[in-house]
Amino acid sequence: MQNGPPIIGVSPAIERIRDLINHVADTGLNIVISGETGVGKEVIAQNLYQKSPRRGKPFVKVNCAALPEGLLESELYGYERGAFTGAEQKRKGKFELANGGVLFLDEIGDMPILLQSKLLHVLQSGEFAPLGSEKEFKTDTWLIAATNHDLEDEIKKQKFREDLYYRLNIIKFYIPPLRERIEDIPHLINYYIEMYTSQYNNRSILQPNSRILQKLSDYHWPGNVRELQNVLKRVLVLGTWDEIIGELDYNSNRSTNTVSHEPNQAKTPQFTPQSLFFENGRAPSLESFSLKEIKKTALDKIEKEAIAYVLEKTGWNRSRASKILKISYKTLLYKISDLGIQPPLT
Repeated sequence: MQNGPPIIGVSPAIERIRDLINHVADTGLNIVISGETGVGKEVIAQNLYQKSPRRGKPFVKVNCAALPEGLLESELYGYERGAFTGAEQKRKGKFELANGGVLFLDEIGDMPILLQSKLLHVLQSGEFAPLGSEKEFKTDTWLIAATNHDLEDEIKKQKFREDLYYRLNIIKFYIPPLRERIEDIPHLINYYIEMYTSQYNNRSILQPNSRILQKLSDYHWPGNVRELQNVLKRVLVLGTWDEIIGELDYNSNRSTNTVSHEPNQAKTPQFTPQSLFFENGRAPSLESFSLKEIKKTALDKIEKEAIAYVLEKTGWNRSRASKILKISYKTLLYKISDLGIQPPLT
């Protein structure tokens, strides 16, 4: 695995990630990889590791969401014999085990706030003390963190330390959800079909035809690449796409179904040339009639009306609206601000 597990895709976002890996893999700077669950954050971490001077040294992973606070602390820093009830012998922590290599802290956004201060100390000093020990040990560890949280939002909620965020977030990778890079779907399918055919005793997966590919592209993929992997495994077992596509259609319809029957329902957007780029129903003068500007104005108005419509239909539930619009929550917040969309007065 010279370069780590392959990063599959042809979208601009994936190309940028490949370029950024090549630029920063030899720096040893702290990195945060963000994105929804299932987008492949560990794949990025593995590629950084394999392209760095630390390849061949340990790559140690800790899932910060999987362990309660007490166990997570001992997992990270180790403990001396007798440090707590049940500590019958000394145990090395992940920082010590990862010395010289990479420590991958998955789901860093779920780390308890009290442990964040201790992690900050390690990042600042390069030293840590196992539980029950007064002696501090040096560690030379490249820290790569991953999260499905918006850490800046978590800071506002006082769930994540701002000083730790800026210490960690020297280099930032963002992996868009699969629904925002649908051009990658056929490439992912081809890759995993080949992989699973080899893994499962050469059992074949039917290649999806154009109709099925369109259905897969239209689906919103809440579980991202991990969900796509599971779909392909099910197709391999069942030997048909029909049942799977039926379930995807059902889930898509359920997620976008609006049940509001209130009197003042949002009016469906109506787009005409005049409404898109004419002011007060009148075209601009020929001297200022720029096709480029008209196109930009039209697209902005379409986005603004469409987003405002969905927000009103969902009662300004931004999380639900982002799923219906098939964009990330963060992208929706940016567009609301950038396009000047205002909630109704109450």
